Amino acid sequence: MLPGDDFSNCTALVVDGNPNSRSILVAQMRDLGVRQVTQSTRTVDARRHLESQRFDFVVCEMHFADESTSGQDLLDDLRRNQLLPFHTVFLMITGEATYTKVAEAAESALDGYLLKPHKATHLAERLRVARIRKLSLQEIFDAIDAQEFERAASLCMERFESKGLFWLYAARVGAELLLRLERYDDAQALYQAVVAAKTLPWAKLGIARSQLEAGRFTQATSTLEKLIDEDADFADAYDVMGRAQFELGQFDKSLVTYKMAATLTPASITRLQTAALMTFYAGDFAEAGRLLDRTVRMGLESKMFDVQTLVLFAFTRLELEDRRGLQRCLDDFARLVERNPDNHRTQRLAAFVELLNLLQHHEVAAVLESTKLLSGEIMSPEFDFESAANMLALLTQMRLRSVHFIEADTVIETIALRFCSNRAVTELLAASASAYVPYAERVRAAQTTVLEYAEGAMAHHMAGDTTAAVNALLAHAKDTLNVRLIDNAYQLLVRQGDKVVDANALKAGALKLRALAGAGNRKVSLGNQKRQAGGVMLRTTTRLQPDQIPSSFAPL
Repeated sequence: MLPGDDFSNCTALVVDGNPNSRSILVAQMRDLGVRQVTQSTRTVDARRHLESQRFDFVVCEMHFADESTSGQDLLDDLRRNQLLPFHTVFLMITGEATYTKVAEAAESALDGYLLKPHKATHLAERLRVARIRKLSLQEIFDAIDAQEFERAASLCMERFESKGLFWLYAARVGAELLLRLERYDDAQALYQAVVAAKTLPWAKLGIARSQLEAGRFTQATSTLEKLIDEDADFADAYDVMGRAQFELGQFDKSLVTYKMAATLTPASITRLQTAALMTFYAGDFAEAGRLLDRTVRMGLESKMFDVQTLVLFAFTRLELEDRRGLQRCLDDFARLVERNPDNHRTQRLAAFVELLNLLQHHEVAAVLESTKLLSGEIMSPEFDFESAANMLALLTQMRLRSVHFIEADTVIETIALRFCSNRAVTELLAASASAYVPYAERVRAAQTTVLEYAEGAMAHHMAGDTTAAVNALLAHAKDTLNVRLIDNAYQLLVRQGDKVVDANALKAGALKLRALAGAGNRKVSLGNQKRQAGGVMLRTTTRLQPDQIPSSFAPL
């Protein structure tokens, strides 16, 4: 017996709303020797099972007569939020014989699909092939688990180039690894090779993702426009397009695109969250409140829910003087903290909501004391962009309610100098303070200052004194912890190190500053993104250490 044929130690989840077809599937799984079979009649119940348990097999119906969600919606949310481990085989059962529907399911799952009506032998063969694929690629995923990302990428490339067993799957994982390693051109080349060998939407989307990660935003949008023209229902393409438009500072277009992605997949908590967050930062608090409320009600009990959504919902409740709504947010956070007492992010965000509640009840002394404590953390590595935006929004609400925080101007300038690394980030921070124009303008002025620092350093470099350029950048970076200044200094040291006095010592200093700035502050995202749209979720949460940071930093 081959390893893929023995199901005696396996567990399975069967998801089907039709009692007759569900009982048939359960019987077939048991006849195959599956040790334990769990049943679910609704996708929402299936989500709960998958959030708390691990299964070897998930066999899921595509369509549910009494639900607005589909098996595809369930799969999309699971893979976007790291709830499907590598060893789990996801098999879609569908009566849709059209190529596009079947291909969509197969590509998302990367395991397989089965057309109805089917025989038990067909089900067995699909499960067997999927398990063999998992076992065949085990060496690659062992390397990933061991954090040997370069070796894992090489193994994927070898499999792809030799057209070995499951070479397309290996190519997709390999491209994902290359993106993680910031080898964007190599990733793009691999995606293009896949397209040349076999035109697949995920590979075309991968080209756009590579362009986006490399900072070629205009190229990425052009690639995405063609992809969306080919398939107007490709939700992942809208996700990536929204981010590209965001990076270009096209916030109005980005908001429309994110809303389109949410409309295409109405059961997707993560897409609804992104649209809600973007609406909030766009300044449409009434619409944001409605979207945020819907997100909280739909997803609060799910692992796919991002707690920043609850913070912004609390801000909208404060805006509307909705005491009950704000108290509800506070109570929800109390339950979340109780459920995850060691989650520092949840505790940090809960502190903001507690402050908003104090502010609404006009407890000025307590508000000032708590704000001072929070502002003392703004130069710590743990104080991230999310905290910066929340702090600016808080200070704005305090100012509108005539709560005078004497250090407000200093705190705003410190935050802005630290986080204003490009126009998109600056405008997002300014949006957090948009209700009080002087604060928003102070944020924008800080970006001008950062640009002046960078341009002044480049003037030294262009004049032939690269050492002075690096020292100037690092001096300003030490004062501000601005990642753009740190990255620019590091890039000069990588490219022009032979022209810099004490280059190795300065490089070590740049890496130290990089660590102090915080690993999560280099790239800004709306909420806590768990997987980039169109990507394969690699089963690892390890971050690169400072001395492992690739040299392909953002260009000067």
